[in-house]
Amino acid sequence: MKIQKQILDNIIKHAKTGLPLEICGYLASKDGVVIKHYELTNIDQSEEHFSFDPAEQFATVKDARANGLELSAVYHSHPVTPARPSQEDIKLAYDPNISYVIVSMAEREGDVKSFKIREGVVEKEEIEVVS
Repeated sequence: MKIQKQILDNIIKHAKTGLPLEICGYLASKDGVVIKHYELTNIDQSEEHFSFDPAEQFATVKDARANGLELSAVYHSHPVTPARPSQEDIKLAYDPNISYVIVSMAEREGDVKSFKIREGVVEKEEIEVVS
């Protein structure tokens, strides 16, 4: 996954401001590079899981399409656990074509990792930060 540094910084900031709850959102790309993030409300208001607000999710899809962007990843935070998919994350990873990005705030600096999850199989994906 290629991602602009500003977007990476923004999702870490989103995770910090959301503490102690999990935050969530989408990452959108153009020409294979993540250039936009969409912060969505975690309607579960939980420290251990998230659910998108359906109205915000629909608006995000509509905005991305209108701007010629591809929704290429779902991101969420783990407030106190490492940046790796939980069993729930794996179970709920329905789309094999997108990446699943986790921002761990366990160290408070923000550890970001990306994964592809297909039929319960987790593969780590390299993140390349671009300017």
